[in-house]
Amino acid sequence: MKSIKLLLLLVLSISLVACSSNDDSKKEKSEEKGAVEVDKGLLNVEVTLPASFFEGEDIDKVIAEAKKDGVKEVTKNEDGSLTYKMSKSQHTKMMKEMETTIKDSIKELETNKDLASVKGVEYNKKFTEFTIVVDQAAYENSMDGFAIFGLAMQSMFYQLFDGVKPDEYKATFHLKDEATSKVFDTVVYPDALQENTK
Repeated sequence: MKSIKLLLLLVLSISLVACSSNDDSKKEKSEEKGAVEVDKGLLNVEVTLPASFFEGEDIDKVIAEAKKDGVKEVTKNEDGSLTYKMSKSQHTKMMKEMETTIKDSIKELETNKDLASVKGVEYNKKFTEFTIVVDQAAYENSMDGFAIFGLAMQSMFYQLFDGVKPDEYKATFHLKDEATSKVFDTVVYPDALQENTK
């Protein structure tokens, strides 16, 4: 599904901020610009993607690809965002494809020879918590943490499309030393991104 892969790449440019939500309805909303809105109705699911997802992209092409992938309707909003309306079955299919993409990324982490410090990855069903088993000394003297950042972005993206409220999604990474089985660091996204910008 080309559009999903495209969106997973585009998410790297999103400004991730904590947003307020409306607890009185099934619609998870954000009053902050740049958040994803998910409305899970009885028959359909609506996902509104902010304009920042599509910077530099041909919007008509994005819409055409979305419809080709089975999205019923795509509405251009005044603020540049797009609202995708799809059946619940299509949304389920999309979530499955995102799940496959995340699992492929995990396999890549575990098998990529350029990431020599990473020995294994454990994760929960909703992709909110990960334990990365590493050679601690090798990890601390490498740039392998950037690969984990990519997995964090995919995790947060998945959660947003799954309807997690914009101020509640988290991707937690426990770094465990293979030799001692001790967790020597825990990184929580998007908190880590906000800390780095201070």
